[in-house]
Amino acid sequence: QVQLVESGGGLVQAGGSLRLSCAASDRTSVLSAMGWLRQAPGKEREVVAAISWSGGTTYYAQTVKGRFTISRDYVKKMVYLQMNSLNADDTAVYYCAGARRPGAPRFRVEYDYWGQGTQVTVSS
Repeated sequence: QVQLVESGGGLVQAGGSLRLSCAASDRTSVLSAMGWLRQAPGKEREVVAAISWSGGTTYYAQTVKGRFTISRDYVKKMVYLQMNSLNADDTAVYYCAGARRPGAPRFRVEYDYWGQGTQVTVSS
């Protein structure tokens, strides 16, 4: 079973930045792609960014394009989400997720493994 552990969430003022990290362990060889998803209160969980383990393919939701950057360190089995110019709409629980399918999956159902989530709160 793949284990995913997120870190880096917290409280930040609007316009600020945060960097989320995700450490993957155990059977990571089954993973072809990683993603960051978020879920705000009363809303569906959505993919905000995804990346193939090769790093050659990325996906960004329109709402974060140009502000968020996903990256990965294949050797360290780490995935990162750099979030800049944060606003109140970015407040959510952010989840790291892994997928067996290749590419940069953009739908929640495409992910097979999940972290426990980390809270990001943006104050206006």
